[in-house]
Amino acid sequence: MANLGFIGLGIMGYPMARNLAQAGHNVAIWSHTKAKCDQLAAQVGANVTVCGSPKEVGEKSEVVILCVGDTKMSEQTILGPNGIIEGIKPGGVVVDASTVAPTSNVTTAAALEAKGVDFLGAPCTGSRPGAEGGRLTFMIGGKKEVFERVKPFLEPMGKLLYYCGGHGMGMHAKLTQNLILSNLLQAFNEGLVLSTKAGVDPKLMLEILDNSAAKSGLIAFKAPYVFRRDFSTNFSVKWMHKDIGLMLESANELGVPLPLTSLTQQVFRAAIAAGDGDADICSTVRVLER
Repeated sequence: MANLGFIGLGIMGYPMARNLAQAGHNVAIWSHTKAKCDQLAAQVGANVTVCGSPKEVGEKSEVVILCVGDTKMSEQTILGPNGIIEGIKPGGVVVDASTVAPTSNVTTAAALEAKGVDFLGAPCTGSRPGAEGGRLTFMIGGKKEVFERVKPFLEPMGKLLYYCGGHGMGMHAKLTQNLILSNLLQAFNEGLVLSTKAGVDPKLMLEILDNSAAKSGLIAFKAPYVFRRDFSTNFSVKWMHKDIGLMLESANELGVPLPLTSLTQQVFRAAIAAGDGDADICSTVRVLER
């Protein structure tokens, strides 16, 4: 049993924190929405402590894990006024499971290490089902020895833990994964709308895809949601749009052209403009359906 902290109780963060507490750890929690903290404390029990700020979470924890929306939120939570850095003791570790700019991981690590606190960037993938089932995949950047030290605290949340290298490398891996995912989704959107408008039954089209070189785990998972018009959120359009922006920023820094990704960004932006920002990413098919 360890004294852990968790900050950010969104679609993924809430079940991640719950899994840590149910694994027997003491978990200090904070969220902008206090009702979520109270709900988790009531659901799990005495080993969950609701805190009034990220600073207080840091004071109560050996390792603090956060999963928040974007780069600004991450930096504010860790380094801002009443942030984790003001509470956590030297020798502690901050693990950022958010998807943020790789350069932010590097600068955040430097600020924490100046205070004697270690840092890992550990973005994860698996959406809501993976978070709820403790089956997330983590891509870790930072010092290898720090990763080995905190690995047991990641395992209640996910079983696939990939060490990718120094600070920011886990984030580069996560952005690459989401780049391929978002472009595959756009290919499916275009293909499905085209074949359906031509008169091919969509379920027959999916069966053909599943038995061809175009087979995709993403398509096999998402297509049934599209067929039954279920766009409830596992991974929202607005957060993938944010991630695509990070991909393009990183590509600009590295001098890498991303023509397909630039076009995919416009489709996601159109979906947001149409009011689908909080819906699941598979709802982007409606941009073409319209």
